Amino acid sequence: MIQGRLLKRNEIRKIWTIDRSETFENSYYLEKGQLKLKAHYFEAHGWPPDEDEKYTPVLLDCFDRGGWFYALFDKDALIAIAVLEAKFIGREDDQLQLLFFHVSSPYRGQGLGKRLFELAKTEALSRGARRLYISATPTENTIRFYLKQGCHLMVEPDPELFALEPEDIHLECPI
Repeated sequence: MIQGRLLKRNEIRKIWTIDRSETFENSYYLEKGQLKLKAHYFEAHGWPPDEDEKYTPVLLDCFDRGGWFYALFDKDALIAIAVLEAKFIGREDDQLQLLFFHVSSPYRGQGLGKRLFELAKTEALSRGARRLYISATPTENTIRFYLKQGCHLMVEPDPELFALEPEDIHLECPI
């Protein structure tokens, strides 16, 4: 049975046990402010090399600032995670960034991502946010997921976040 709970700080490294494998056939890109789909085949066989070394300190800092880490477990296996940054951003200081969001490959298509996303929106709203900020990988499945959740393109992406991930599709979701 799949159970959800807040992740503890000493469990953050378990995030890297999520099976991120997937075959991608198409990706989105921006052209004149519009999303365009193009053929772009590749296979992800897990996390990129050194991803854990690069992002674990970022996640630990987020946790220490009061970030929200909600995980889904199947028995003892961490199978999905949503991480909300605690620091408000945006021109109106009304956005919280969905810093990290992943569902393990064997568990996709079961509604777990939607469930996690709704929980993240509820948490962001309880903290006073009006919108979620999402910097999403441009793969077709990822972008379509977020669009189905009510997200749309950012008119003005956050300059710092855009500089960190210029190839990503920067989205926002009203809550």
